[in-house]
Amino acid sequence: MKFVPETLDGANMISRHEPHRLWVGGVAHERSVFVPWVGEVQAWPVARWADLAQGDFERMAAFEPELVIFGSGTRMRFAPAALLRPLVERRIGIECMDTAAACRTYNVLVSERRSVLAALLLGVD
Repeated sequence: MKFVPETLDGANMISRHEPHRLWVGGVAHERSVFVPWVGEVQAWPVARWADLAQGDFERMAAFEPELVIFGSGTRMRFAPAALLRPLVERRIGIECMDTAAACRTYNVLVSERRSVLAALLLGVD
């Protein structure tokens, strides 16, 4: 799926997404990533759904977003409630959806100048 390329000064926008790859600011990423509204895109070493751990959600909380958009791979799955404690304790919202929908939603929220983090699993069925 190709998105209409847009730029927003100082913000990260996802310009294109495929099941195993996405582009942020013209840079391709082929592994799971954290895409903050501003700052550097960070690799997320989760390749399988079963590999999710509370530490992953602690890393998300460290970005201090108002909302996390969690892209669960090619199909929509909810993050296990037990792992969400770091976000809940900091009153950070989380929305779960498949990664393609998460990319679209993230771009809309960034265009509204919201402090949002996309936590995107790539290549996960």
